[in-house]
Amino acid sequence: MSIPSAVKSTPIGDRQQLTDYLAAGEKPREDWRIGTEHEKFGFLTDDLRPPTFDGERGIRVLLERLAERYGWDVAREGENPVALSRDKASITLEPAGQLELSGAPLETIHQTCCEVNSHLEEVRSIADDLGIGFLGMGFQPKWRRDEMPWMPKGRYKIMREYMPKVGSLGLDMMTRTCTVQVNLDFSSEADMVRKFRTSLALQPIATALFADSPFKEGQPNGFLSYRSHVWTDTDAGRTGMLDFVFEDSFGYERYVDYILDVPMYFSYQDGRYIDLSGQDFKRFMQGDLPGLPGVKATMKDWADHLTTAFPEVRLKQYLEMRGADGGPWNRLCALPALWVGLLYDDEALQAAWDLVKDFSRAERHALRDGVPKHALKLPFRNYTVRELAAETLKIAAHGLKRRQKLNRNGADESIFLEPLIEIVEANQTPAERKLELFHGAWNGSVDPVFREFAY
Repeated sequence: MSIPSAVKSTPIGDRQQLTDYLAAGEKPREDWRIGTEHEKFGFLTDDLRPPTFDGERGIRVLLERLAERYGWDVAREGENPVALSRDKASITLEPAGQLELSGAPLETIHQTCCEVNSHLEEVRSIADDLGIGFLGMGFQPKWRRDEMPWMPKGRYKIMREYMPKVGSLGLDMMTRTCTVQVNLDFSSEADMVRKFRTSLALQPIATALFADSPFKEGQPNGFLSYRSHVWTDTDAGRTGMLDFVFEDSFGYERYVDYILDVPMYFSYQDGRYIDLSGQDFKRFMQGDLPGLPGVKATMKDWADHLTTAFPEVRLKQYLEMRGADGGPWNRLCALPALWVGLLYDDEALQAAWDLVKDFSRAERHALRDGVPKHALKLPFRNYTVRELAAETLKIAAHGLKRRQKLNRNGADESIFLEPLIEIVEANQTPAERKLELFHGAWNGSVDPVFREFAY
Protein backbone atom coordinates (compact mmCIF):
# COMPACT_ATOMS: atom_id res chain seq x y z
CA MET A 1 0.00 0.00 0.00
CA SER A 2 1.51 3.33 -1.02
CA ILE A 3 -0.17 5.89 1.20
CA PRO A 4 1.55 8.02 3.85
CA SER A 5 2.35 6.27 7.11
CA ALA A 6 0.08 6.78 10.12
CA VAL A 7 3.04 6.57 12.50
CA LYS A 8 3.43 9.60 14.75
CA SER A 9 6.00 12.27 13.86
CA THR A 10 8.26 11.48 16.81
CA PRO A 11 11.78 12.88 16.39
CA ILE A 12 14.50 10.27 15.80
CA GLY A 13 17.12 10.49 18.53
CA ASP A 14 19.32 7.55 17.62
CA ARG A 15 19.47 4.35 15.59
CA GLN A 16 18.07 2.30 18.45
CA GLN A 17 14.66 3.86 17.82
CA LEU A 18 14.75 2.49 14.29
CA THR A 19 15.59 -0.99 15.55
CA ASP A 20 12.94 -0.75 18.26
CA TYR A 21 10.37 0.17 15.62
CA LEU A 22 10.94 -3.12 13.82
CA ALA A 23 10.99 -5.07 17.09
CA ALA A 24 7.64 -3.52 18.04
CA GLY A 25 6.09 -5.77 15.40
CA GLU A 26 6.71 -8.85 17.56
CA LYS A 27 3.49 -10.62 18.52
CA PRO A 28 2.67 -13.77 20.48
CA ARG A 29 1.53 -16.65 18.30
CA GLU A 30 -2.12 -16.21 19.26
CA ASP A 31 -2.01 -12.72 17.76
CA TRP A 32 -0.43 -13.68 14.43
CA ARG A 33 -2.52 -12.56 11.51
CA ILE A 34 -2.61 -12.83 7.70
CA GLY A 35 -2.69 -9.73 5.51
CA THR A 36 -3.23 -10.41 1.81
CA GLU A 37 -2.61 -7.77 -0.86
CA HIS A 38 -3.26 -7.99 -4.57
CA GLU A 39 -3.12 -5.69 -7.57
CA LYS A 40 -5.10 -5.93 -10.81
CA PHE A 41 -5.20 -4.23 -14.19
CA GLY A 42 -8.28 -2.27 -15.14
CA PHE A 43 -9.39 -2.18 -18.76
CA LEU A 44 -12.26 -0.65 -20.71
CA THR A 45 -14.39 -3.50 -21.97
CA ASP A 46 -14.91 -2.00 -25.43
CA ASP A 47 -11.33 -1.19 -26.49
CA LEU A 48 -9.28 -2.89 -23.70
CA ARG A 49 -7.39 0.32 -22.89
CA PRO A 50 -6.54 1.06 -19.25
CA PRO A 51 -8.90 3.62 -17.72
CA THR A 52 -7.51 7.08 -17.00
CA PHE A 53 -8.01 8.77 -13.65
CA ASP A 54 -10.54 11.35 -14.85
CA GLY A 55 -13.44 10.99 -17.23
CA GLU A 56 -16.89 9.41 -17.15
CA ARG A 57 -15.34 5.92 -16.96
CA GLY A 58 -12.30 6.85 -14.93
CA ILE A 59 -10.71 5.59 -11.75
CA ARG A 60 -11.94 8.63 -9.83
CA VAL A 61 -15.55 7.70 -10.53
CA LEU A 62 -14.88 4.08 -9.58
CA LEU A 63 -13.39 5.04 -6.20
CA GLU A 64 -16.09 7.57 -5.41
CA ARG A 65 -18.89 5.13 -6.21
CA LEU A 66 -17.23 2.36 -4.18
CA ALA A 67 -17.00 4.73 -1.23
CA GLU A 68 -20.59 5.90 -1.56
CA ARG A 69 -22.18 2.49 -2.04
CA TYR A 70 -20.10 0.40 0.36
CA GLY A 71 -19.10 2.76 3.14
CA TRP A 72 -15.41 3.25 2.45
CA ASP A 73 -13.66 6.33 3.84
CA VAL A 74 -11.89 8.40 1.18
CA ALA A 75 -8.29 9.64 1.42
CA ARG A 76 -7.40 12.48 -0.92
CA GLU A 77 -4.38 14.28 -2.26
CA GLY A 78 -5.72 17.75 -2.88
CA GLU A 79 -9.10 17.19 -4.51
CA ASN A 80 -8.23 13.75 -5.85
CA PRO A 81 -9.44 10.54 -4.17
CA VAL A 82 -6.39 8.25 -4.07
CA ALA A 83 -7.29 5.61 -1.47
CA LEU A 84 -10.20 4.09 0.41
CA SER A 85 -10.21 2.55 3.90
CA ARG A 86 -12.67 0.46 5.90
CA ASP A 87 -12.34 -2.02 8.78
CA LYS A 88 -8.51 -2.09 8.69
CA ALA A 89 -8.47 -2.75 4.93
CA SER A 90 -7.67 -0.29 2.16
CA ILE A 91 -7.98 0.14 -1.58
CA THR A 92 -5.13 2.06 -3.17
CA LEU A 93 -3.87 2.99 -6.62
CA GLU A 94 -0.65 1.86 -8.21
CA PRO A 95 0.97 4.33 -10.64
CA ALA A 96 -1.02 3.44 -13.78
CA GLY A 97 -4.28 2.88 -11.94
CA GLN A 98 -3.78 -0.76 -11.02
CA LEU A 99 -6.26 -1.27 -8.20
CA GLU A 100 -4.84 -2.78 -5.02
CA LEU A 101 -6.65 -4.31 -2.09
CA SER A 102 -4.59 -4.32 1.10
CA GLY A 103 -6.66 -6.65 3.22
CA ALA A 104 -7.35 -6.49 6.93
CA PRO A 105 -5.21 -8.62 9.27
CA LEU A 106 -7.23 -11.84 9.52
CA GLU A 107 -6.86 -15.13 11.40
CA THR A 108 -7.40 -17.72 8.65
CA ILE A 109 -7.07 -18.24 4.91
CA HIS A 110 -10.82 -18.93 4.84
CA GLN A 111 -11.41 -15.38 6.05
CA THR A 112 -8.92 -13.75 3.71
CA CYS A 113 -10.40 -15.64 0.77
CA CYS A 114 -13.88 -14.41 1.69
CA GLU A 115 -12.47 -10.90 1.94
CA VAL A 116 -10.98 -11.12 -1.56
CA ASN A 117 -14.24 -12.48 -2.95
CA SER A 118 -16.32 -9.72 -1.33
CA HIS A 119 -13.92 -7.07 -2.61
CA LEU A 120 -14.07 -8.37 -6.18
CA GLU A 121 -17.87 -8.47 -6.03
CA GLU A 122 -18.00 -4.87 -4.81
CA VAL A 123 -15.60 -3.68 -7.49
CA ARG A 124 -17.42 -5.55 -10.21
CA SER A 125 -20.80 -4.14 -9.18
CA ILE A 126 -19.45 -0.65 -9.84
CA ALA A 127 -17.13 -1.45 -12.74
CA ASP A 128 -19.76 -3.26 -14.79
CA ASP A 129 -21.86 -0.10 -14.95
CA LEU A 130 -18.81 1.84 -16.13
CA GLY A 131 -17.77 -0.71 -18.75
CA ILE A 132 -14.58 -1.53 -16.86
CA GLY A 133 -13.14 -5.00 -16.34
CA PHE A 134 -10.24 -6.20 -14.20
CA LEU A 135 -7.54 -8.70 -15.05
CA GLY A 136 -5.13 -10.54 -12.80
CA MET A 137 -1.73 -11.11 -14.44
CA GLY A 138 1.85 -10.19 -13.63
CA PHE A 139 2.51 -7.86 -16.57
CA GLN A 140 0.28 -5.78 -18.83
CA PRO A 141 -0.12 -8.06 -21.88
CA LYS A 142 -1.09 -5.51 -24.55
CA TRP A 143 -0.25 -1.85 -24.03
CA ARG A 144 3.06 -0.02 -24.35
CA ARG A 145 4.55 1.92 -21.46
CA ASP A 146 3.72 5.24 -23.15
CA GLU A 147 0.09 4.14 -23.49
CA MET A 148 -0.34 3.66 -19.75
CA PRO A 149 -2.01 6.45 -17.75
CA TRP A 150 -0.51 8.00 -14.61
CA MET A 151 -2.38 8.54 -11.38
CA PRO A 152 -2.17 12.00 -9.71
CA LYS A 153 -0.13 10.97 -6.66
CA GLY A 154 2.86 13.02 -5.52
CA ARG A 155 4.88 9.95 -4.57
CA TYR A 156 4.58 8.54 -8.07
CA LYS A 157 5.62 11.79 -9.75
CA ILE A 158 8.88 11.71 -7.77
CA MET A 159 9.48 8.03 -8.55
CA ARG A 160 8.63 8.54 -12.23
CA GLU A 161 11.37 11.15 -12.58
CA TYR A 162 13.92 9.20 -10.55
CA MET A 163 13.48 5.66 -11.90
CA PRO A 164 15.16 6.15 -15.31
CA LYS A 165 18.33 7.28 -13.49
CA VAL A 166 18.80 3.92 -11.75
CA GLY A 167 17.49 1.27 -14.16
CA SER A 168 15.86 0.72 -17.52
CA LEU A 169 12.70 -1.08 -16.35
CA GLY A 170 11.61 0.92 -13.32
CA LEU A 171 8.80 2.67 -15.18
CA ASP A 172 7.58 -0.71 -16.41
CA MET A 173 7.56 -1.92 -12.80
CA MET A 174 5.43 1.07 -11.84
CA THR A 175 2.94 1.05 -14.70
CA ARG A 176 2.80 -2.45 -16.13
CA THR A 177 3.17 -4.97 -13.27
CA CYS A 178 0.79 -6.50 -10.75
CA THR A 179 1.52 -8.80 -7.83
CA VAL A 180 -0.13 -10.70 -5.01
CA GLN A 181 1.62 -10.81 -1.65
CA VAL A 182 1.00 -11.80 1.94
CA ASN A 183 2.14 -10.09 5.12
CA LEU A 184 2.92 -12.31 8.11
CA ASP A 185 3.92 -11.84 11.74
CA PHE A 186 6.82 -13.01 13.90
CA SER A 187 7.17 -13.51 17.65
CA SER A 188 10.79 -12.51 18.25
CA GLU A 189 13.95 -11.45 16.48
CA ALA A 190 15.04 -15.07 16.19
CA ASP A 191 11.66 -16.03 14.74
CA MET A 192 11.88 -13.15 12.26
CA VAL A 193 15.33 -14.30 11.17
CA ARG A 194 14.20 -17.90 10.63
CA LYS A 195 11.19 -16.80 8.62
CA PHE A 196 13.10 -14.20 6.62
CA ARG A 197 15.84 -16.64 5.59
CA THR A 198 13.47 -19.47 4.75
CA SER A 199 11.05 -17.35 2.76
CA LEU A 200 13.82 -15.48 0.93
CA ALA A 201 15.44 -18.74 -0.20
CA LEU A 202 12.05 -20.10 -1.30
CA GLN A 203 10.78 -16.91 -2.95
CA PRO A 204 11.89 -18.11 -6.44
CA ILE A 205 9.67 -21.17 -5.95
CA ALA A 206 6.68 -18.89 -5.48
CA THR A 207 7.74 -16.93 -8.57
CA ALA A 208 7.82 -20.17 -10.58
CA LEU A 209 4.45 -21.43 -9.30
CA PHE A 210 2.70 -18.10 -9.93
CA ALA A 211 4.46 -17.26 -13.23
CA ASP A 212 1.80 -15.49 -15.28
CA SER A 213 3.34 -12.71 -17.37
CA PRO A 214 4.43 -14.14 -20.74
CA PHE A 215 3.27 -11.26 -22.96
CA LYS A 216 4.49 -7.76 -23.69
CA GLU A 217 2.79 -5.41 -26.16
CA GLY A 218 0.74 -8.22 -27.64
CA GLN A 219 3.52 -10.74 -28.20
CA PRO A 220 5.36 -13.41 -26.18
CA ASN A 221 8.22 -11.74 -24.31
CA GLY A 222 10.47 -14.77 -23.84
CA PHE A 223 9.74 -15.03 -20.12
CA LEU A 224 7.15 -16.82 -18.02
CA SER A 225 7.33 -14.22 -15.23
CA TYR A 226 8.33 -11.04 -17.00
CA ARG A 227 7.21 -9.14 -13.89
CA SER A 228 9.95 -10.86 -11.92
CA HIS A 229 12.49 -10.06 -14.65
CA VAL A 230 11.50 -6.39 -14.55
CA TRP A 231 12.68 -6.17 -10.94
CA THR A 232 16.22 -7.17 -12.00
CA ASP A 233 16.69 -3.82 -13.78
CA THR A 234 14.58 -1.47 -11.69
CA ASP A 235 16.95 -0.13 -9.02
CA ALA A 236 19.73 -2.33 -7.69
CA GLY A 237 20.07 -0.15 -4.59
CA ARG A 238 16.67 -1.22 -3.25
CA THR A 239 15.90 -4.64 -4.78
CA GLY A 240 17.20 -8.19 -4.81
CA MET A 241 17.94 -11.24 -2.67
CA LEU A 242 19.69 -9.55 0.30
CA ASP A 243 22.59 -11.94 0.83
CA PHE A 244 23.31 -10.45 4.27
CA VAL A 245 20.10 -12.07 5.59
CA PHE A 246 21.95 -15.40 5.59
CA GLU A 247 24.89 -14.10 7.62
CA ASP A 248 25.20 -15.06 11.28
CA SER A 249 24.97 -11.43 12.38
CA PHE A 250 21.60 -10.79 10.72
CA GLY A 251 18.84 -9.24 12.82
CA TYR A 252 16.93 -6.00 13.21
CA GLU A 253 20.07 -3.88 13.40
CA ARG A 254 21.50 -5.26 10.19
CA TYR A 255 18.23 -4.61 8.36
CA VAL A 256 18.23 -1.05 9.69
CA ASP A 257 21.74 -0.60 8.28
CA TYR A 258 20.47 -1.81 4.90
CA ILE A 259 17.49 0.54 4.86
CA LEU A 260 19.63 3.50 5.91
CA ASP A 261 21.76 2.87 2.82
CA VAL A 262 18.72 2.85 0.51
CA PRO A 263 18.50 6.23 -1.27
CA MET A 264 15.47 8.30 -0.38
CA TYR A 265 12.49 9.13 -2.56
CA PHE A 266 10.55 11.71 -0.53
CA SER A 267 9.34 13.09 2.76
CA TYR A 268 5.64 13.68 3.34
CA GLN A 269 5.39 17.14 4.89
CA ASP A 270 2.21 19.13 5.56
CA GLY A 271 0.11 17.09 3.16
CA ARG A 272 2.54 17.04 0.23
CA TYR A 273 5.45 14.98 -0.98
CA ILE A 274 8.86 16.69 -0.96
CA ASP A 275 11.21 15.33 -3.62
CA LEU A 276 14.34 14.01 -1.88
CA SER A 277 15.17 11.39 -4.49
CA GLY A 278 18.65 9.97 -4.20
CA GLN A 279 19.38 11.70 -0.90
CA ASP A 280 20.71 10.08 2.29
CA PHE A 281 18.34 9.22 5.14
CA LYS A 282 21.25 9.30 7.62
CA ARG A 283 21.81 12.96 6.74
CA PHE A 284 18.06 13.52 7.06
CA MET A 285 18.29 12.23 10.63
CA GLN A 286 20.92 14.92 11.29
CA GLY A 287 18.86 17.69 9.68
CA ASP A 288 21.46 18.05 6.94
CA LEU A 289 19.54 17.49 3.70
CA PRO A 290 19.83 20.05 0.91
CA GLY A 291 16.18 19.45 0.05
CA LEU A 292 14.95 20.11 3.63
CA PRO A 293 17.62 22.20 5.37
CA GLY A 294 17.37 22.08 9.15
CA VAL A 295 14.49 19.57 9.12
CA LYS A 296 15.22 16.31 10.94
CA ALA A 297 13.64 12.97 10.11
CA THR A 298 10.87 11.61 12.32
CA MET A 299 9.65 8.08 12.95
CA LYS A 300 6.92 8.76 10.43
CA ASP A 301 9.62 9.44 7.84
CA TRP A 302 11.29 6.16 8.85
CA ALA A 303 8.05 4.20 8.39
CA ASP A 304 7.60 5.78 4.96
CA HIS A 305 11.22 5.11 4.00
CA LEU A 306 10.81 1.41 4.84
CA THR A 307 8.20 1.22 2.06
CA THR A 308 10.69 2.43 -0.57
CA ALA A 309 12.88 -0.69 -0.51
CA PHE A 310 11.67 -3.51 -2.76
CA PRO A 311 13.59 -6.73 -1.97
CA GLU A 312 12.08 -10.15 -2.61
CA VAL A 313 11.10 -10.28 1.07
CA ARG A 314 10.59 -7.01 2.95
CA LEU A 315 10.67 -6.37 6.68
CA LYS A 316 8.50 -3.69 8.25
CA GLN A 317 6.70 -4.56 11.47
CA TYR A 318 5.85 -7.79 9.68
CA LEU A 319 7.34 -9.75 6.77
CA GLU A 320 6.10 -9.31 3.20
CA MET A 321 6.37 -12.10 0.62
CA ARG A 322 6.87 -10.28 -2.70
CA GLY A 323 7.74 -12.91 -5.32
CA ALA A 324 4.46 -13.75 -7.06
CA ASP A 325 2.70 -12.53 -10.20
CA GLY A 326 -0.89 -11.39 -9.91
CA GLY A 327 -3.49 -13.89 -10.98
CA PRO A 328 -7.10 -15.11 -10.77
CA TRP A 329 -9.20 -15.39 -7.62
CA ASN A 330 -8.09 -18.88 -6.58
CA ARG A 331 -4.40 -17.99 -6.72
CA LEU A 332 -5.05 -14.88 -4.64
CA CYS A 333 -6.04 -17.35 -1.93
CA ALA A 334 -3.28 -19.84 -2.72
CA LEU A 335 -0.43 -17.39 -2.11
CA PRO A 336 -1.23 -16.74 1.58
CA ALA A 337 -1.97 -20.45 2.02
CA LEU A 338 1.50 -21.33 0.74
CA TRP A 339 3.34 -19.01 3.10
CA VAL A 340 1.12 -19.51 6.15
CA GLY A 341 1.58 -23.27 5.75
CA LEU A 342 5.35 -22.86 5.60
CA LEU A 343 5.89 -20.18 8.24
CA TYR A 344 3.10 -20.36 10.84
CA ASP A 345 3.70 -23.99 11.89
CA ASP A 346 6.95 -24.79 13.70
CA GLU A 347 7.39 -28.22 12.18
CA ALA A 348 6.76 -26.91 8.68
CA LEU A 349 9.12 -23.97 9.20
CA GLN A 350 11.87 -26.34 10.28
CA ALA A 351 11.23 -28.64 7.33
CA ALA A 352 11.23 -25.70 4.92
CA TRP A 353 14.51 -24.42 6.36
CA ASP A 354 16.01 -27.92 6.11
CA LEU A 355 15.07 -27.86 2.43
CA VAL A 356 17.04 -24.68 1.70
CA LYS A 357 19.63 -24.25 4.44
CA ASP A 358 22.49 -25.72 2.40
CA PHE A 359 21.75 -23.62 -0.70
CA SER A 360 24.86 -21.66 -1.58
CA ARG A 361 24.72 -17.96 -2.42
CA ALA A 362 25.34 -18.90 -6.06
CA GLU A 363 22.46 -21.38 -6.03
CA ARG A 364 20.04 -18.88 -4.46
CA HIS A 365 20.93 -16.36 -7.16
CA ALA A 366 20.72 -18.98 -9.91
CA LEU A 367 17.17 -19.74 -8.80
CA ARG A 368 16.23 -16.06 -8.64
CA ASP A 369 17.78 -15.32 -12.02
CA GLY A 370 16.51 -18.44 -13.78
CA VAL A 371 12.86 -18.80 -12.78
CA PRO A 372 11.56 -15.69 -14.61
CA LYS A 373 12.40 -17.40 -17.90
CA HIS A 374 12.13 -21.12 -17.09
CA ALA A 375 9.91 -21.36 -13.98
CA LEU A 376 9.27 -24.98 -12.95
CA LYS A 377 11.50 -26.36 -15.69
CA LEU A 378 14.65 -24.61 -14.47
CA PRO A 379 17.33 -27.23 -13.72
CA PHE A 380 18.51 -27.22 -10.10
CA ARG A 381 21.12 -29.62 -8.77
CA ASN A 382 20.08 -33.07 -10.01
CA TYR A 383 16.44 -32.19 -10.62
CA THR A 384 14.32 -29.17 -11.53
CA VAL A 385 12.43 -26.45 -9.70
CA ARG A 386 9.28 -28.54 -10.21
CA GLU A 387 10.54 -31.14 -7.71
CA LEU A 388 11.53 -28.41 -5.28
CA ALA A 389 8.09 -26.85 -5.64
CA ALA A 390 6.38 -30.20 -5.05
CA GLU A 391 8.28 -30.72 -1.81
CA THR A 392 7.56 -27.14 -0.73
CA LEU A 393 3.84 -27.63 -1.31
CA LYS A 394 3.90 -30.89 0.64
CA ILE A 395 5.47 -29.12 3.63
CA ALA A 396 2.96 -26.26 3.38
CA ALA A 397 0.01 -28.64 3.20
CA HIS A 398 1.12 -30.45 6.34
CA GLY A 399 1.58 -27.12 8.10
CA LEU A 400 -1.92 -25.99 7.18
CA LYS A 401 -3.46 -29.29 8.27
CA ARG A 402 -1.76 -29.03 11.66
CA ARG A 403 -3.18 -25.51 12.10
CA GLN A 404 -6.66 -27.07 12.05
CA LYS A 405 -8.42 -23.92 10.92
CA LEU A 406 -11.63 -25.34 9.49
CA ASN A 407 -14.41 -23.81 7.42
CA ARG A 408 -18.09 -24.50 7.99
CA ASN A 409 -17.79 -27.71 5.96
CA GLY A 410 -14.93 -29.00 8.09
CA ALA A 411 -12.23 -28.41 5.47
CA ASP A 412 -8.84 -27.10 6.59
CA GLU A 413 -6.82 -24.39 4.84
CA SER A 414 -4.84 -26.82 2.70
CA ILE A 415 -7.72 -26.79 0.19
CA PHE A 416 -6.39 -23.45 -1.04
CA LEU A 417 -3.17 -25.08 -2.26
CA GLU A 418 -5.03 -27.14 -4.87
CA PRO A 419 -4.43 -24.71 -7.79
CA LEU A 420 -0.69 -24.85 -7.08
CA ILE A 421 -0.66 -28.63 -6.79
CA GLU A 422 -2.41 -28.83 -10.17
CA ILE A 423 0.25 -26.56 -11.71
CA VAL A 424 3.05 -28.79 -10.41
CA GLU A 425 1.33 -32.01 -11.46
CA ALA A 426 0.75 -30.67 -14.98
CA ASN A 427 4.25 -29.15 -15.06
CA GLN A 428 2.62 -26.18 -16.75
CA THR A 429 2.59 -22.68 -15.29
CA PRO A 430 -0.29 -20.26 -15.93
CA ALA A 431 2.03 -18.43 -18.33
CA GLU A 432 2.65 -21.59 -20.36
CA ARG A 433 -1.08 -22.25 -20.51
CA LYS A 434 -1.68 -18.77 -21.92
CA LEU A 435 1.13 -19.19 -24.43
CA GLU A 436 -0.49 -22.43 -25.57
CA LEU A 437 -3.77 -20.58 -26.10
CA PHE A 438 -1.98 -17.71 -27.87
CA HIS A 439 -0.42 -20.07 -30.39
CA GLY A 440 -3.63 -22.08 -30.71
CA ALA A 441 -7.21 -20.99 -30.06
CA TRP A 442 -6.36 -17.29 -29.78
CA ASN A 443 -4.72 -17.20 -33.22
CA GLY A 444 -1.77 -15.07 -32.15
CA SER A 445 -3.77 -12.42 -30.29
CA VAL A 446 -3.64 -11.50 -26.61
CA ASP A 447 -7.03 -9.81 -26.71
CA PRO A 448 -8.94 -12.93 -25.58
CA VAL A 449 -7.06 -12.88 -22.27
CA PHE A 450 -9.12 -9.87 -21.20
CA ARG A 451 -12.30 -11.84 -21.73
CA GLU A 452 -11.35 -15.32 -20.64
CA PHE A 453 -9.29 -14.41 -17.56
CA ALA A 454 -11.02 -11.29 -16.24
CA TYR A 455 -12.38 -11.36 -12.70
